[in-house]
Amino acid sequence: MPELPEVETVRRGLAPAMVGKRFTRVETRRGDLRIPFPDRFAERLTGRRIEALTRRAKYLLAALDGGETLVMHLGMSGSFRVERDGETLAPRFHNERPKLAAHDHVVFALDSGARVVYNDPRRFGSMILAPTRGLAEHPLFRDLGVEPLSAEFDAARLAALFAGARTPLKSALLDQKRIAGLGNIYVCEALHRARLSPLREAGTLVDAKGAPTRSAAALAKAIREVLEEAIAAGGSTLRDHRQADGALGYFQHAFAVYDREGAACPRPRCRGTIVRIVQNGRSSFYCPACQK
Repeated sequence: MPELPEVETVRRGLAPAMVGKRFTRVETRRGDLRIPFPDRFAERLTGRRIEALTRRAKYLLAALDGGETLVMHLGMSGSFRVERDGETLAPRFHNERPKLAAHDHVVFALDSGARVVYNDPRRFGSMILAPTRGLAEHPLFRDLGVEPLSAEFDAARLAALFAGARTPLKSALLDQKRIAGLGNIYVCEALHRARLSPLREAGTLVDAKGAPTRSAAALAKAIREVLEEAIAAGGSTLRDHRQADGALGYFQHAFAVYDREGAACPRPRCRGTIVRIVQNGRSSFYCPACQK
């Protein structure tokens, strides 16, 4: 499933084509994705102007001038492509996007002449319409934690979130009620950068006075750096992810630990070997020699 950097990469790719434009026609080629489309979905979108395209956790949010927001989730295999005059906009990297028409489930025609096409072979994505006012209290969003790329996310916030927690650090970081949007890949990578074991108790990042430790500061910094680098690289191409222009992300070539079981730890002067363990049904990759 696409993680935060992949979704943010898609948002940045779609924004120039969508923000400030109006839907002139919306076509749904089936009645549902993971869930049914809202009542009168195409009708409610047609003629509406897209005022902003933002992201919350792994959701794309298109705020419309009619007071509703189009909420989109990519699911396991969803992707968008932007077409103009019958041609897909040129990718930044030389990778061709599959364009099987059978999997093109939603087509948004814009007043600029461009079309935004949603393709989803597995149909695990979703699209809903929700009132823009009070969107933060919608059931999808009201329990989500802090955004890890926001100004509010720092070592002090980590300390507040993890104070007294005996949960393994990896599990605490994946808890969407604490931190929104963090996924398995980037948590593994951030923990390696911060030299922290995924098995360590989350509460050990907080001192006796409730203040963040140096480890908390290192982890907050590592999370932000890993996410920003992954976004700059266009995300990680694992299975189905594509950017909005059809290009493949390439951050997977910079993985230090994820999916590298048995490889030597890339940290200078570390002689450890990357191992794989299972935590809550998810694979964790780390170096026992330098991650404590």
